[in-house]
Amino acid sequence: MNRRALILTASAAVLGACAPLRQRPDLAALGFRGPRLLDDAFVSFDGAKLGLMRWLPANEPDWVVVGLHGMNDYANAYHLAAEWWAGRGVATYALDVRGFGRSPERGVWAPNDLVIEDVRVLVQAVRERHPRAKIALAGVSMGGALAISAMAGPNPPAVDKLMLFAPAVWGWSNQPLPNRMSLWFTAHVVGEWVVKPPDWLVRNVVPSDNIDELRRMGRDPLMIWGARSDTIYGLVGLMERAWKSSGGIAAPTAWFYGANDHIIPREPTVEAVNRLKSGAKTAYYAKGYHLLLVDRQAEKVWADAEAFLRDTPGPWPPSGAPPIPTTVAAMTALDPPKPVKAKASQPRRSGL
Repeated sequence: MNRRALILTASAAVLGACAPLRQRPDLAALGFRGPRLLDDAFVSFDGAKLGLMRWLPANEPDWVVVGLHGMNDYANAYHLAAEWWAGRGVATYALDVRGFGRSPERGVWAPNDLVIEDVRVLVQAVRERHPRAKIALAGVSMGGALAISAMAGPNPPAVDKLMLFAPAVWGWSNQPLPNRMSLWFTAHVVGEWVVKPPDWLVRNVVPSDNIDELRRMGRDPLMIWGARSDTIYGLVGLMERAWKSSGGIAAPTAWFYGANDHIIPREPTVEAVNRLKSGAKTAYYAKGYHLLLVDRQAEKVWADAEAFLRDTPGPWPPSGAPPIPTTVAAMTALDPPKPVKAKASQPRRSGL
């Protein structure tokens, strides 16, 4: 073997040994009594104690939403919507996904199928707690990708409906080649390296027009700012899975998306929406951003979601939002005209 081949072989062996870090199921303690709901936590199938928040109406609910949050967020992502829904008889149980919020191994990615099993047993526990209610699974951004993957799988959670709020479907197939190469390399070589968005990106990528809520999130110690490179690698893999599998969802589905979403691009969103089965509902908000549940116009989204759950008589959605366009060109045609930049005035000649 020549020297170059030896170096390449050795390099491949080293890179292969540097697999991205992933969580593993816990080893349940002796005497484990199985999954169960606690006041502020959910004990999952393996004994792991996951953060949980709940918003309950005054009377027994007719609908219960099981909510999954977005990347680096936690269950509190639902606090505004859930309080509004509770006032209308809808309960919400929102989970801190493994690696986020108060759940174990904060910042470390958990394999998709491990988290999907958490979701499946949480839905079962919620159904046992509220046997007369119907159950909906909801997902925001990353949580939407998890919800799609769970509901399109061979053993989906036992829910009656699915609600997707700007689900993350920007997977490998839609990533530029430099992104794919750098993500693979950093995840396999320096997986613990924490990636933080540059200031210019933070200034230009606006997740919501609700500035007060963004400031609250910035002060919240349970939020994560930055992410390990191997966690980002895991996220892109999840987004790819969701993007590919949206056509496999059998449950009645509503997909919500904002025209001002700066996080999840239009092209993969349109492609994934077009794969949905016939009868799926979609809503496209001209004033919506990525965090649809906290935007300044969020109450329209909350009301549309409630109407979807209850099959409220009349046209859906009640907000009047049009369906998500089937092409990016059709989306662009709905955009308001961009302001024309004023030309710089020409200096007046003195005549001398």
